[in-house]
Amino acid sequence: MTTWIKTKRKAIGLSQTEVANALGISRPTYTKLENGVAKPSKDERAILAGVFGVSEVTLQKQEAVPHLSKKDITVHTVPKENVEKFKQALLYILGKVGSRPNIGQTVLYKLLYFIDLDYYEKFEQRLIGATYIKNTYGPTPVSFAKIVREMQDEGKLVEVKSKYFDKDQTKYVPVAEADVSVFSGNELKHIDDELERLAHKNARELSDLSHIDTPWLVAKEREVINYRHVFYRPEETSVGTYEPL
Repeated sequence: MTTWIKTKRKAIGLSQTEVANALGISRPTYTKLENGVAKPSKDERAILAGVFGVSEVTLQKQEAVPHLSKKDITVHTVPKENVEKFKQALLYILGKVGSRPNIGQTVLYKLLYFIDLDYYEKFEQRLIGATYIKNTYGPTPVSFAKIVREMQDEGKLVEVKSKYFDKDQTKYVPVAEADVSVFSGNELKHIDDELERLAHKNARELSDLSHIDTPWLVAKEREVINYRHVFYRPEETSVGTYEPL
């Protein structure tokens, strides 16, 4: 599995640092996984499965495979059509609320999370379909860094370092308009409704809200968050319409 992890990471264009950040470990610690010095824990295996878009069983099977070439690796991180939605959703969000002082990287993480999981609760369908993991400060979209880097290379956004009160903040400035044709009218209305409901909150408020959300609560630290758990949410985060018991 050592060579497989390294080959898979390179095939989908992620750096060691980006995968290490998703796992919540340092890059030197991650390199031990790639070099076979250490094996991933159960939680780390779950996150790697989410990052690479494969099952945990597939990861385990690769332990017996000595080598896979790049052409043997199929990229499954986020379905291609959802990668485009991720990019256009990010541009749309930034175009609508990105200039607000509270909208930094951490707030964007939470907005994307609630947009995705709230849509799933309402319609049992994925909107962006991103993979989120449980981190100390709330859910984190594992493909965010890779997608932002692609958008920067495409000249669609610019990263800016700033301050929000006394905290360091990473902001993103859109330099292209979102292609809203990738969304249905229902999807676009949902994003607008979510921004109206949540975009005024700061990182701490959104983090606190995510911490009482069942999908985040039941996941283990650094584990991939299960969309299906939205159907067990408390009143504070539920957006579905249910028949009274």
